[in-house]
Amino acid sequence: MDKSQEYARRWYILAAVLLGGIMGPIDASIVYIAMPAIGGFFSADPATVGWISMSYLLVLGSFLLSFGRMGDIWGFKRLFLVGLLVFVATSALCGLAPGLGWLVFLRALQATGAGMTMAMSPAIITASFPPNERGRALGMNGMAVALGLALGPTLGGLLVDTLGWRAIFYVNIPIGMAAYFWCRQILPDVQSRQRQAFDWPGSLLAFFGLGALLLFASRGQALNWSWPILLLGLAAVVLLVWFIRLEKRIDEPMLDLKLFQNRTFSAGNGAALLNFMTQYIIVFLTPFLLQQLMGYSAGRAGATMTAFPLTVLVVAPLAGALSDKIGQRGLAFLGSLICTLAAAALSDLGQPAGPADVAWRLSLFGLGTGLFQSPNNSAVMGAVPRHRLGIAGGVLSTTRNVGMVLGIALGGAVLSARQVFHTGGLNPFLSALQDAYLVAMLLSLVATLVCLLTKTQQARQAQNGGKGA
Repeated sequence: MDKSQEYARRWYILAAVLLGGIMGPIDASIVYIAMPAIGGFFSADPATVGWISMSYLLVLGSFLLSFGRMGDIWGFKRLFLVGLLVFVATSALCGLAPGLGWLVFLRALQATGAGMTMAMSPAIITASFPPNERGRALGMNGMAVALGLALGPTLGGLLVDTLGWRAIFYVNIPIGMAAYFWCRQILPDVQSRQRQAFDWPGSLLAFFGLGALLLFASRGQALNWSWPILLLGLAAVVLLVWFIRLEKRIDEPMLDLKLFQNRTFSAGNGAALLNFMTQYIIVFLTPFLLQQLMGYSAGRAGATMTAFPLTVLVVAPLAGALSDKIGQRGLAFLGSLICTLAAAALSDLGQPAGPADVAWRLSLFGLGTGLFQSPNNSAVMGAVPRHRLGIAGGVLSTTRNVGMVLGIALGGAVLSARQVFHTGGLNPFLSALQDAYLVAMLLSLVATLVCLLTKTQQARQAQNGGKGA
């Protein structure tokens, strides 16, 4: 097929994918706003209500690798459409949930639908665009994620106040069905031409290994690192080592470990992991700074926090388009460096700080994140052959979700430990927050150095023999 014909509908394809993909970020941020109302309705304590999000994150992070591989075998379009239907159906059931236990269970099922669309989105976009426009398209995908995260708290507050908490799940139904019918019409049926088998043993080991790791990281502190949680951590290590050994032996592994021999793929995923850990230390801890130390209401704190995703919304597509012209490494390095400076600036905040002092630091972090993520994602997805785009997207999405959970766990652990250390000082909580921001800065600094290991891929190089999509 002529290249001009192959890519003719690329912008329509992108718009359809973004419509389907934006529901996940909206749903993730909208639920946090509704948790107090859900807890009050079911007369549940905050720790119990927290499983509404925890079940979602655990299942999402555990299944992404499997969904990526399924896309390579059975087709990106088929899996994306199934994901949309599962997400819409479970959203409706979440709104009808008769009890908290049912809601936690249905959120876990909802995560399987979100995981299918999340793993397939970068693969579909990469396959649908020529190398010289890949960064721009992935940047617009990053813009949609940021828009969803920014819209969620505002939309959630409005729905909870006017229609009740069940409405936050019903809002997915019209968006999801519109996305399904559009995607069914417009998405290309991209799948490997090679006949491949699915690695079920590897999929099960990855699911239980990643699930155990995420549960260990997220619940360890709450359970005081008691022996059951330590055993769970040991089980996670054993399962993941077993998974890697299995993948090395079989002919058609779920995760082709040869991908990690590509320096750009390995370094890009490593930098992404560290960046998301940095990001979620900041996203998790800053609301405590705003509400407990500065006395903001939840609404005012939420409005201040939007400085971060709104900046990403503007910067991500511009950085992606620029990376198509000048390459990815320099922009990713600069973005990660700015994130490092923003984390250092947050660590310097004192109690007399005002909303503008926090907002410009969050905007600076958003600038760095927008500059880093789009070029880095483009470099990672451009480093793999076409028949491995699905698993590459799954690895990238898994990296993001593991980074989120590890960042929240690390931020909470540092805050608790350093608060005890600073007992007797003028303000132990503020000092502990500053230390946690310094840890975020160090993680971001390492990510910045890792960015230098990637190889830049300019459009002309990619067209003249790069092995990307």
